[in-house]
Parts: sequence; structure tokens; C-alpha cells
Amino acid sequence: MKKEKAISALAALAQESRLDVFRMLVQNGPDGMPAGEIGARLGVPSPTLSFHLNHLRHAGLVTCRRDSRSIIYSADYKAMTDLISYLMENCCRGDAQQCAPAACKPARVTNVKQRLRNPETEKRAKVSA
Repeated sequence: MKKEKAISALAALAQESRLDVFRMLVQNGPDGMPAGEIGARLGVPSPTLSFHLNHLRHAGLVTCRRDSRSIIYSADYKAMTDLISYLMENCCRGDAQQCAPAACKPARVTNVKQRLRNPETEKRAKVSA
């Protein structure tokens, strides 16, 4: 990865909403999510979400595809791995044993419902209870 590409990716992630969107897409897996679902889960209006998704797409961190009337966004795992590799390049003077594992190891999730739950919905449920 070239320095300019890394700077662009890091700049795109240096904004709260974009970081939330990207993390959600990473957690959701390679199948991606429709833009409307991303907006609903994060409580972001469509025009604002479109701006953030385009910023992430131009930085090369997400891809999109049309599925009927929906646009499905997915994290670009290769771009994410390339960015992490760029940041970790020559880490610890090249002694890989001293560095954190280079491979992505997803956090364990006890069940699918926990992975898919919406924190905003849970907050509203607690408030109304």
C-alpha cells in the first residue's frame, strides 16, 4: 500500500459516523448490508449516510453493488488488511514474535442474535420499560 492510500483510508475512518459504519460492515461479513438498514441501525439520515458511505468508498474501504432496488455495501477486507499490514510493516524491528498477530482474529460472539442486535433499539426498550 502506498502512503497516500493509507492516509486517505485513515482520514476516512477519522470521523465517528464513518468509523461506526465501517465497523458495522466489518462485523456483518462479506454479504454486506443495504444502505437503508445501515442508516436505521445507526440512526443516520439517508443524505448524511450517503455522504459517509461515498467517503468510505472513495477511500477504498467499502464496495457497493446493486441488488434490485437496494444498494448493498460491504467492507473491503483486502483494503482493511492492506492498511493494517502497512501500519504493521517492519513492526518491532522485523521481529514478528514481539508484535501482535498480523492475522485478523474476530472477537468471539456467543450467539447470532448478540451479533445482530441493535444498540439503539436496546436503549429505547430500556427507556420505555
